[in-house]
Amino acid sequence: MIIPTTEPFLFPGNKIGCLLTHGFTGGPKEMRWMGEYLAEQGFSVLGVRLAGHATNPEEMIRTRYIDWIHSVEDGYHLLKGIADQVVLVGLSMGGALSLLMASKLDVAGVFAMSTPYVLTDPRVKFAKIFFPFIKYISKSGDEPGSGWLDKESWKDHISYPQNPVRSAVEINLLLEEMRAALPKVKVPTLLIHSRNDSYVPPTSMENIYNALGTSDKEILWVTESGHVIPREPAKAEVFPKAAEFVRRVTT
Repeated sequence: MIIPTTEPFLFPGNKIGCLLTHGFTGGPKEMRWMGEYLAEQGFSVLGVRLAGHATNPEEMIRTRYIDWIHSVEDGYHLLKGIADQVVLVGLSMGGALSLLMASKLDVAGVFAMSTPYVLTDPRVKFAKIFFPFIKYISKSGDEPGSGWLDKESWKDHISYPQNPVRSAVEINLLLEEMRAALPKVKVPTLLIHSRNDSYVPPTSMENIYNALGTSDKEILWVTESGHVIPREPAKAEVFPKAAEFVRRVTT
């Protein structure tokens, strides 16, 4: 059963579609404020729920990264039913999925926030060994909420409290596929990262930028945010930038 307030969402609008994809262990709620803003600009917006997310961690353990890819692909085809052009928008792992699918689907552009290039947690190296014996690992050694600037938004945030070890193996496999696909991304690309992101280092955005196959690429650094940019004060800068990008790549 889907956790209340983190259901997928659809806002029908004009013939330009924005497909929003949330992050690892999170849910569509992470992207909803951005979705509402883009819908106010007239765009058709779909916020997908990745398989195994926003329900319970046991369900996530049973999913594989190919299921997450299929979630985005299904969302794309649903959105194409009401939109002529689609822009992919993703946060964190959702950004990785959006970049990967931009190399496979007919899209107008891709916009990725807080996106990892590789996993830097040293525990991931041993995840394949551990997952038959250990189900979960902590997200970090930091105090919960310490990576957020907007503490009230953090209190309202919905995410699994721990990372399933099996799923850490899967996101590692996903990032391998994303890295191989980056030179094949030929559409306009916007990358946004916070200098205060405590989960994904800033070098990730630089590595992704350098690997992209498109010459139409842009990076934007923000400071008024932790990792979950669409739920932080930086949204005041990021949301208009996203709308501007969507308009530019679809005209």
